[in-house]
Amino acid sequence: RLVQEALEHLMRTRTTIIIAHRLATAVKSDRIVVIDQGRIVGIGPHDELMQSNKLYARLAELQFGERTDLTGAVA
Repeated sequence: RLVQEALEHLMRTRTTIIIAHRLATAVKSDRIVVIDQGRIVGIGPHDELMQSNKLYARLAELQFGERTDLTGAVA
């Protein structure tokens, strides 16, 4: 958590590219790119992808235990 907080502080005023398997690392990003088998299958913020991208929504469900939006409310 300490590392994540330090990164968030550094990234506030910079364009940053993060490659992550854990969605918790990317969930606050302005733009998330979902890649499946080398192909881009979705682009957008977390809340948009939860509604429009089945793969992303399924990964979020598996990693977070339930479907949530950015506020933490159950979708």
